[in-house]
Amino acid sequence: QVQLVESGGGLVQPGGSLRLSCAASGRILSIGTMGWYRQAPGKERELVATKTTGGSTNVADSVKGRFTVSRDNAKNTVYLQMSSLKPEDTAVYYCHVRLLESGRTYFTTNWGQGTQVTVSS
Repeated sequence: QVQLVESGGGLVQPGGSLRLSCAASGRILSIGTMGWYRQAPGKERELVATKTTGGSTNVADSVKGRFTVSRDNAKNTVYLQMSSLKPEDTAVYYCHVRLLESGRTYFTTNWGQGTQVTVSS
């Protein structure tokens, strides 16, 4: 059984910063792309930023220059450093991890439980 545990969400004022973390644990043989998506009320879930095992990143235009995705492969953890936050960044943020679980022969997509980020004065 694989678990993704997120932390770091909360309430922050416009212009502030937050750092999200997501740690994967369980019977994991290999991890592929890791990253973050978000879903605001009444909207579809959208990509925020992802990072491959080779270090390539895919970042949404709306957060470029403000958000940075990173990973610590030794800890099976992905981070999202968010700065210059805006009210429109308010959403539930979900970590997204492609991994190979023991007993399987293919990678699966796994989601964290979600963490609320609210940007408001």
